[in-house]
Amino acid sequence: MKKLLFYIIFFYSLVATSQNTSVKVEVDTTNIRIGEQFQYKISINETKNVIIPKLQLKGIEVVDSLKLDTIKNKLIQKYILTSFDSGSHYIPQQQIFIQNQAHLTDSLLINVATIAVDTTKIKKFPIKGIKGEPYRFADYKHIVFWVLGILILVSTVLYFALKRTRDDEAKTSEQLLTPYQEALRGFKLLDNKLLWQNNKIKQYYSELTDIVRNYIERELHIPALETTTEGLIETLGDFKDTESILTEKETIQSLEKLLKQADLVKFAKSKPLAYQIEGDRNIAKNIIDDLKPNITEESNENTTDTLIIVEKPTIKKTSLLIKIITILMIIVLAGLISYSIVEAIPLLKNTLNNSVTNVQ
Repeated sequence: MKKLLFYIIFFYSLVATSQNTSVKVEVDTTNIRIGEQFQYKISINETKNVIIPKLQLKGIEVVDSLKLDTIKNKLIQKYILTSFDSGSHYIPQQQIFIQNQAHLTDSLLINVATIAVDTTKIKKFPIKGIKGEPYRFADYKHIVFWVLGILILVSTVLYFALKRTRDDEAKTSEQLLTPYQEALRGFKLLDNKLLWQNNKIKQYYSELTDIVRNYIERELHIPALETTTEGLIETLGDFKDTESILTEKETIQSLEKLLKQADLVKFAKSKPLAYQIEGDRNIAKNIIDDLKPNITEESNENTTDTLIIVEKPTIKKTSLLIKIITILMIIVLAGLISYSIVEAIPLLKNTLNNSVTNVQ
């Protein structure tokens, strides 16, 4: 009887305590779809010495924890929960401490359903290919270097080819001038340079004597450009004695004086005055005017000989356009070969590395 009375009193006190400090949980729905949110609320009939630990969940996630509210001597804590796993998930019992006593909440079952997808209404797209990485300078820098090298080579070859063509044309046009016309042209160009006026006397006399010597070499067929002053004057004296040239002895003497004056300027650093330089210029002009070969004598000697005319064969020169096209074709071929070699180097390295690995 005493034991029965004890159990009755204990049960009554437990019920009274639970009524005074009860803990309730509730949700606004127990059935949700994947990703859908719902509210989970904990109500506590006490406001003092209450501890609400962090929720212990499995298969369900906390989206947000709202601010703790106090309403009519009650504490209300609300949570926003969701789940991304289909199926049934329990919100287990949560332990709440009230005045240093542990109280357990009820567990709740939440059903998470999948979203039905009608595949017949979904628009289908073709499978996209693999998207490659964007190109960088390092991917084709070797091509840039080869192109630059080829352009430099083409420019160099074309420059020298065109320069040689222009030089050949200039030489051809100069060869069409007679020795006398070439000498007059040389005097005109020399005067336009204003060498001695700019204190370039040595260069002036060197070019002046070269004009006279070149005239003598072409007109009289004497190697005047390589002959010394004494040798040239002696040769002209012999030609005068044999009447191979039509000129006066004073002209030969003037030539000797001009050449010796030029030697003094070039080798002895002599500096003649302005009137002397102008006088030497006039002397040079008078020399080429007076120094002529004896054509009459040469023609009389050759009257008894048979005249033979030999036609010089014309050599057809390659067109400049053909040269350029040929050069470009060679360069393109060389560029293709070089590019093939560059592309083959990595493959060769991989092959060698594989061979070394197999050997090891």
